[in-house]
Amino acid sequence: MKLITAKLVYRLLVACGLCLLLALGLNAQVQTQTNATTTGATTQVNVERGEVVLVDANDLVVKMEDGSIRHIPNVPESAKVEVDGKQLGIHDLKPGMKLEHTVTTTSTERMITTVQSVTGKVWHVTPPSSVILTLDNGSNQSFKIPKGQKFNIDGQMVDAWGLKKGMKISATRVVEEPETVIEHEKTLTGKMPPPPPAPPADVPMLIVLVMHPPNPAEPAEPAELPKTGSLLPLVGLLGIVCCGFSFGIRMLRWI
Repeated sequence: MKLITAKLVYRLLVACGLCLLLALGLNAQVQTQTNATTTGATTQVNVERGEVVLVDANDLVVKMEDGSIRHIPNVPESAKVEVDGKQLGIHDLKPGMKLEHTVTTTSTERMITTVQSVTGKVWHVTPPSSVILTLDNGSNQSFKIPKGQKFNIDGQMVDAWGLKKGMKISATRVVEEPETVIEHEKTLTGKMPPPPPAPPADVPMLIVLVMHPPNPAEPAEPAELPKTGSLLPLVGLLGIVCCGFSFGIRMLRWI
């Protein structure tokens, strides 16, 4: 079983090698040359301006020039903003910074010309669609005949109907296809927010004084009697009142 498998693998490798050599031989007989010619170019510049509102980790929130809010998630670490000649990353951005994103789109119109040349002997021809040629390496290869294709036979140009078996011919096919190449160039620049304006030096400073009303005056304490004062007059007055009161009671008794 292992011997059969080894032989099968060997045969497959040999077959692949032969196919590869055959393909290389066929490609060697057909020469292809490609040329690109620029026919025109247009350039379009798109500028977007905004102000940094919030930087949270790698998420960026920008207020655009038209007032809309744009959330830019997962800004890569490789993204850089040129600010005052320095390259700043996402973590260097601050709220209030001005950003300007410029995208320059260049569209280049080109004409791709492909020239294929082949030389061989006619082995079979089916006009006007195809022809089988025997190439210099002895292999046969089928080719589709483009509309209006001419063949060079001994210096004379003939079409597919003029081909006969055994004729040695050389043919050249030219194919032109338009192509548009679009290139984008992106730049991102920024400006630091301006510092707050300082007050002019010649403007006097205004000082406001707040006046508080005075507290209401507290009642003054009564002055102390001089140490020379005495209670004798008061005692004498009380004695006179008592005598008058006693005299009145006696008068009432006599009546």
